[in-house]
Amino acid sequence: MLEKIQAFIDRHQSFILTTHDPADADGLGAELVFAAILKKRGKACRIINGSEVPVMFRFMDPDGLIEHWDTEKHSDTARQSAMLVLDTSDEYYTGCMREIFKQVKEVFTVDHHEPKAHTILSGFIDPLAASTSELAVDLAMEMGVEFPPQVAMAAYTGIVYDTGFFAYSKTTLRTFKAAIKTIESGADTHNVYIQLMESATLGALLLQKQAFSKLEIHSRGRIATMVLSKEDLALCSASYEDAEAFVNMPLKVREVEVSIIVKETPTGEVRCSLRSKGKVNVSKIAQDFGGGGHTAAAGFKSKLNLEQTLNKVLSTVTARLDTGNT
Repeated sequence: MLEKIQAFIDRHQSFILTTHDPADADGLGAELVFAAILKKRGKACRIINGSEVPVMFRFMDPDGLIEHWDTEKHSDTARQSAMLVLDTSDEYYTGCMREIFKQVKEVFTVDHHEPKAHTILSGFIDPLAASTSELAVDLAMEMGVEFPPQVAMAAYTGIVYDTGFFAYSKTTLRTFKAAIKTIESGADTHNVYIQLMESATLGALLLQKQAFSKLEIHSRGRIATMVLSKEDLALCSASYEDAEAFVNMPLKVREVEVSIIVKETPTGEVRCSLRSKGKVNVSKIAQDFGGGGHTAAAGFKSKLNLEQTLNKVLSTVTARLDTGNT
């Protein structure tokens, strides 16, 4: 990893860092670590995402370093910079940032998701890593770069967010070594837990109630599904991000192998999230629908409506379970 990324860094003086849209804790944590690395190397960089940092993750950036794209303000910077895309290798998932890919000098990705058959962006992809924040901390350690407590906290947040606080199967010794480095650098682990697990809005609680009122069990108890419309969000005065963790909850049941939630954003865009205990590779299913992810956690955007999307993906998952082609 070091040689490939270092060569990219050495080729340019100015960088734009970005991630998938909307950003999550792992993408944001990786951005802030890479910004610290670039600063240490004497490089100019700006973190610019397709949209604002989701409310639940704003504690990761108390100084407001992370911007969102503004054509008038950022176009000149784009033409003078290379772009480092973090936590995705598919430009489709970067939102409006993909509009400037042809303007920048070079595009390079660092990601840990399973690559598609035809990965769009080139760079460094390590699907064995538990998070992109883990990869970023690995690189910082290899390069001898120290980072301040705020960046350490962001990196730790990214790591625990993508590992379920070290519970998911991709968690390895390397993951713990990266986490230890962030703690040594000042990450406040208790505060991260409070921010991620005990700071939800009342709207999120009401939205959870709404989601579970639509819970259905299929395929002899092996598949759980939920659907949330934009009307549900409005009814509960909740945001789309408030439903982020709902898809994981049905997996607490012994019989459930796969959990599916189909959600509609306030603008009407339909998205599907899938979680698996490992028997079914949901990344392959998501890729069939134009998305991607990990063996046990994946998702995609859909051009169909909520009901059509659910029916199609449910049929696919059921077939995989019934035939054993997982």
